[in-house]
Amino acid sequence: MDTNNLFPLLERLDDDLDDLEEALEPFLGKSLVGVSKNLPVMDKAKLHVLVTYTLESLIFSYLRLHGVDAKNHPVFQELTRVKQYFEKIKILEAEPEQRNMTLDKEAASRFIKHGLAGNDKYDLERAEREAKEKARAVFKASMIAKKMVAASSSAVPSSDQSTSNAGGDSDTKMNTDIKFSSENDHEKKRGKHEKTKPKRRKQGKPSKADLMDEKKERRQKKEQARQGRQSRQEP
Repeated sequence: MDTNNLFPLLERLDDDLDDLEEALEPFLGKSLVGVSKNLPVMDKAKLHVLVTYTLESLIFSYLRLHGVDAKNHPVFQELTRVKQYFEKIKILEAEPEQRNMTLDKEAASRFIKHGLAGNDKYDLERAEREAKEKARAVFKASMIAKKMVAASSSAVPSSDQSTSNAGGDSDTKMNTDIKFSSENDHEKKRGKHEKTKPKRRKQGKPSKADLMDEKKERRQKKEQARQGRQSRQEP
């Protein structure tokens, strides 16, 4: 490396060291405990972590300048540990999450039941309440089941309706055929009955005309007998 280019860099380093001494003068004139005594807790933690990280970083750089493998040196592990403290401080500085205040109903009910155990009145009321809740649940389940059955029965396919209509038409047709056949049989029986009526009249009792003729003949015979008796009685 050219020495002419090295001198400006050395002068710049000297100026930076002067600025660093001015910045560190409050810390160098007092002890670390005296400086951090009046600081808040969070600022005190930041100061201690930053000082530790600065010293270990200087040691790490010194080792690398002297050709030592600084990554395998214990100082590298200390630097990693200090970085973890930076993360912890960052988490503490962040605003805490607002948690919703919720009541654990199950845990509260367990506490209440345990505290009221042995109270006969409370046990009786609780048993009645649980019985009512179970009965209400059973009633709701039965109503839902009835609604499902009604919905399934109302959703009958149209094909079943058409087949039922066809079956009804065939039944009505069969009924009409049976009716017509019964009427024909009745008419045939009535015709046979009318044909057999004259025969029954001839074979059975005499008709009214025959009776009238017989009455006329008996009257004529009585008149003739009366006239004969009168003629005999005359002198």
